[in-house]
Amino acid sequence: MATAVGQAESLAEKAYVAIRRLIVTLELGPASVINERELVERLGIGRTPVREALRRLAHEGLVAVYPRRGMFVTDVDVRKLGLVSEVRAALEPEAARLAAERATDAERAELQELLDELDAAGADDHALMALDERIHRAVYRCARNDLLATTLEQYYVLALRIWTIALDRQHELNDAVQGHRALLEAIHDGDAERAAETMRAHVEDFEQAMRRVLLTV
Repeated sequence: MATAVGQAESLAEKAYVAIRRLIVTLELGPASVINERELVERLGIGRTPVREALRRLAHEGLVAVYPRRGMFVTDVDVRKLGLVSEVRAALEPEAARLAAERATDAERAELQELLDELDAAGADDHALMALDERIHRAVYRCARNDLLATTLEQYYVLALRIWTIALDRQHELNDAVQGHRALLEAIHDGDAERAAETMRAHVEDFEQAMRRVLLTV
């Protein structure tokens, strides 16, 4: 029984990650209709896990459910960039501070590997975004606070959708990702205050970069 429950949770998580990726990358565009049957066939996952994933995405504001009309991907409201940044500027530095204090030796080795990947990063937009995601999630894991990580994950995804709109301005994306270097170094070195300040500056720089890009989109 426990095994069956664990498998169901694993499938729901797999469906959640896959559908969220489709939304964030705009493959499921803003305001588009969500066809549950098509998702089941596309992902090769059963209807129940897909429904559970969609409920979770609705709770996070990425999916809207309208009685008798169906489910839709929510719009990307760039006007919320400032609000999202306010939350991230308050919480991301705390996650970085905790990560610097709590990261294990194995996790510090993982952070070093991410630094090495930054050195080798090319100009592919989607690869840069994927690397950015991995860096933030590594920081959240190192912070050892599930509630903080869950909250930051939600707001990070909202920011990522806005960022996707700016993919044609690669120099902005590259600068944003490369800005993680000092952050990773601070966490790796266990310097909590430097990590927090670096993360705060990164979030603020990200908002300013997005505003510059969105003014010309």
